[in-house]
Amino acid sequence: MLLVLCRHPALSQASEASVTRRISRAKRAIAGSGVPFRTPPRDERARRLATVLHVLYLIFTEGYAATSGPDPRRVDLTAEAIRLTETVCGLLPDDGEVMGLLALMLLTDARAPARANARGELVPMREQDRSLWKAGPIRRGVELVGGAMTRGPVGPYRLQAAIAALHAVAPSAAATDWRRIVEPYRLLVKFSPGPDARLEHDHLLHAARAHLREMSGDRDGAREAYALAARCAGDPRHARYLTARARRLG
Repeated sequence: MLLVLCRHPALSQASEASVTRRISRAKRAIAGSGVPFRTPPRDERARRLATVLHVLYLIFTEGYAATSGPDPRRVDLTAEAIRLTETVCGLLPDDGEVMGLLALMLLTDARAPARANARGELVPMREQDRSLWKAGPIRRGVELVGGAMTRGPVGPYRLQAAIAALHAVAPSAAATDWRRIVEPYRLLVKFSPGPDARLEHDHLLHAARAHLREMSGDRDGAREAYALAARCAGDPRHARYLTARARRLG
């Protein structure tokens, strides 16, 4: 793991002496903590692995849809998250959740080239040019999903990857196998039973609500929900897109 961390771009730009000092400080901190350096028991290892996977998932998510900075996407973060997850997958080749997380990252990142048009405006998945999606990562992601589903109890990363795979293999939005997508969503609810209060300020929740209201014919309700989603959006591109959707209904 030390070698993995030392390959991080931020560390690669530091001098050898600086990195040596950081490693020395870390060693002293570990020695002074009194924590034994040994392989943790199985239940503790599972808990620690879950934390590692969650952090990797957050790194990738921040890279794919940056919440700060001038760029809406941080390619350096998504690439680093995929690299680190590849490393964990190599160390734990029979862990279905690790495989699922790697598949989810690959399948999600494969759609990145089609997420925005030439003007930098967001393009929803149903309107994306799927010929721009990266075929290699999609093939690998789908293969990983197939292998992950045969390894132990199903977890949230595998279910999300299964959903992403069904979207990725569909030639168009209309041809998406929505019936098959419903099942992994139903299972996913067991791991995430419902939104908490914090999601009331999440633009994605209000955007989804707006879309459902629009589909049901409630134009006024959809317009209000799109406008609220635009106000909650941190990314200006998201705000512009959602505002346009609200105006279209007005």
